[in-house]
Amino acid sequence: MTFMNKLRQSIFQWIVFFVGIMVLSYGVVLTIVANLGVSPWDVFHIGLANVTPISTGMAVIITGGVIVAIVCYYLKSLPQIGTLINMLFIGIFIDIFLRLPITPVVNGIFEQFLVLILGTFLFGFGAGLYISSKIGAGPRDGLVLLLHVKKGWSISIVRTIMELSALIVGVILGGPIGIGTIIISFAIGPIMEFSIKFWDRLIGKYIKITGSNGVLDPP
Repeated sequence: MTFMNKLRQSIFQWIVFFVGIMVLSYGVVLTIVANLGVSPWDVFHIGLANVTPISTGMAVIITGGVIVAIVCYYLKSLPQIGTLINMLFIGIFIDIFLRLPITPVVNGIFEQFLVLILGTFLFGFGAGLYISSKIGAGPRDGLVLLLHVKKGWSISIVRTIMELSALIVGVILGGPIGIGTIIISFAIGPIMEFSIKFWDRLIGKYIKITGSNGVLDPP
């Protein structure tokens, strides 16, 4: 592969990566403004923000940093650059989207469910898109993929277990829960698994490298 081809591929990967995390972040924001209960991890993030002076986006960043540190220590390996950028920018994008006029004002139960469903699908499809860029998965998604590869467990099952665990801690911290929390808890795993396969088939031919979808660089 020539230098120019490598450069074009790298630019394409980073575009896919950033579009993916922006879509994911906007999906998270939609689930928040739907006001029917947020995802389990966001129950935790908002609960953490409620009991500390930090913002919700900053809670996302700090939580991601802790997860990356634990996994790095366990595997004695360094995080991918994409993992670190993901950890920072998802939190930043969430705080930005929450303040921009593109975030809808939801009125009525029908609109709430519509926004919740749209947000959940954008969340899962955005996750699949940025993971398929092979720049590096985010802390939570990387941990899911790590357990999937190392243990052979289904992505859907691992993601669901992690979501429910975060939910329990989030409830203890006073995070918001509702019918939307239940819907997201059981829907996000299958959506994410489908999304990864969908985007890998769609853009895999344009990313002809032996990359890693995981959270860590090789030791």
